Amino acid sequence: MSNQTYSPDKVWQWKEGNGGKFANINRPTSGSRFEQPLPQGEHSLQLYSLATPNGIKVTILLEELIEAGISEANYDAYTIDIMEGEQFSSGFTQANPNSKIPALIDLSQNPPLRVFESGSILLYLADKFATFLPKDTMTKTECLNWLFWQMGSAPILGGGFGHFYAYAPEKFEYPIDRYTMEVKRQLDVLNNHLANNKFMCGDTYTIADMAIWPWYGQLVEGRLYDAAEFLGVNEYTNVLRWSRDISARPAVKRGCIVNKTWGEPHEQLHQRHHSSDFELKTQDKLITE
Repeated sequence: MSNQTYSPDKVWQWKEGNGGKFANINRPTSGSRFEQPLPQGEHSLQLYSLATPNGIKVTILLEELIEAGISEANYDAYTIDIMEGEQFSSGFTQANPNSKIPALIDLSQNPPLRVFESGSILLYLADKFATFLPKDTMTKTECLNWLFWQMGSAPILGGGFGHFYAYAPEKFEYPIDRYTMEVKRQLDVLNNHLANNKFMCGDTYTIADMAIWPWYGQLVEGRLYDAAEFLGVNEYTNVLRWSRDISARPAVKRGCIVNKTWGEPHEQLHQRHHSSDFELKTQDKLITE
């Protein structure tokens, strides 16, 4: 535990090395850093992403849409290596001026339509295909309540707790305690809600579940920040039940490996172009076992 006290300068100045683990890519400026167009496949939907919690929200939805028989939801997915700064290419910054994954381009629109921010992409696709977004006003509003709850809450989990607990170059008591307290409060919000609801919107599985599960479901199942024991997740029994139900869905399993570049080889699918790509991964696993 460091006891150093930081005294901010009168005017903050960026210094080489700011940002800890992410110092090689973090800058206080936006915009492209090099010229490179984005690759393009044969489908109307082109996804540029990485299998982070924000990234897999979209691949889970796309795989769920395909599972539901919507062939128009087929897509090409290309990996954006954020640790190597690929999100700062000229092509990617045109797709998302905020240089964050995921970014989607819908080539069926004229001119091609860019969609960025994971919540916006979920809402766009659910609306486009009229699936996983309830139609009646009450349930739809509840779905959007929880979708935007996730948008506002997850930065506390990722940029707050996750950063200071898992990634910061030094461990400081105050930020870890502060963000741990808030994450546990968020888990309690979910746990109380799920006590009387199978999914976030009652019995209806929606984009709200697909937005929340990659962060909070993976957290309680020990897949995020290696923090399940520290957070005492076993007390959130309703969140665990909900999360395990979602984890078991075939489309979720597929969505979690798209654009994944770490872990076991059979759990990685750097690019996705056809449903048969997953069958090849299954065959690879059988061969190596």
